[in-house]
Amino acid sequence: MKRTTGALLLILLIQCVIVSTAYWPRPAGLNSTAQPIWRSVDAGSVDEVRITDDSKRELVLQQSATGWLVPGLQTLPADPEMISGLLTGLLSQREDWPVAHSAAARQRFEVADYLFQRRIELYSGGGKLGTVYLGTSPGFRKVHARAGDQDEIYTIDFNAFDAPAKGGDWIDPKLLQIRTPMRIDTDIYSVHREGGAWRSGNGATPDERELLALLAALRSLQVKGIADEKQAQLLDEVEADLVLHIDSLSGEVTLQLYRNEGAHFIRSSEYPLFFILGRYDYDQLTSIDIERISGLHSAE
Repeated sequence: MKRTTGALLLILLIQCVIVSTAYWPRPAGLNSTAQPIWRSVDAGSVDEVRITDDSKRELVLQQSATGWLVPGLQTLPADPEMISGLLTGLLSQREDWPVAHSAAARQRFEVADYLFQRRIELYSGGGKLGTVYLGTSPGFRKVHARAGDQDEIYTIDFNAFDAPAKGGDWIDPKLLQIRTPMRIDTDIYSVHREGGAWRSGNGATPDERELLALLAALRSLQVKGIADEKQAQLLDEVEADLVLHIDSLSGEVTLQLYRNEGAHFIRSSEYPLFFILGRYDYDQLTSIDIERISGLHSAE
């Protein structure tokens, strides 16, 4: 009898817990039925992104008919893979329950309107789609996030460092690549394509390996950012280590390569900026064997 009574009391207690949980008033911030921005916005509809970091530095990225651009940097082309990674990563979240919703939590996790690691605003056709605040990181590639029109704070799979507010971090690293050169002139050698074959300036046949190395270096050229103001002033006053005048199917361009204080740079006639260049790319272009590219090796 006692055992039966105890069992009934346990069942009654469980039922009371279930009922109280279902009908207990929820905090005001959690009563919203609106979905977080990463559930309600399609990445393909976004044509402008505005990023503000914790130093209040602001960046604008805009989509044009030719692709994404960085308007604040001479309207340079932006890295399409980086843009895609940002939008896809941010708008394809499958977050769990919110971890907090209070004003104190917004400040603690740095996702408040006035205190944040990143504020990312998304637009389409001039209209604002929404805002996401990114804050502290609770773990590897995890970040606290809050939609601008909601109180709920979530933990999502993202890294705030993948959304920098510095324009130079967003430029397309491939913007100086030359895919189909037809003529390459420098002050130390010259090669051009003639009748389906390559010839040096003296009419000889360039060494195949050296020629392929030169063409591959131009095709795979990657910039790593923009020289700062001080670096640009120094480079403006020195002579380039190598100047390449190139005719290609896409037009004419002049590339100037520099080395200064252990760093490497490149300037293109297409843009009024000095770009940071990796040492590998610099060496690939400046270490071409003059005799071999000129076809003089065969005379030995």
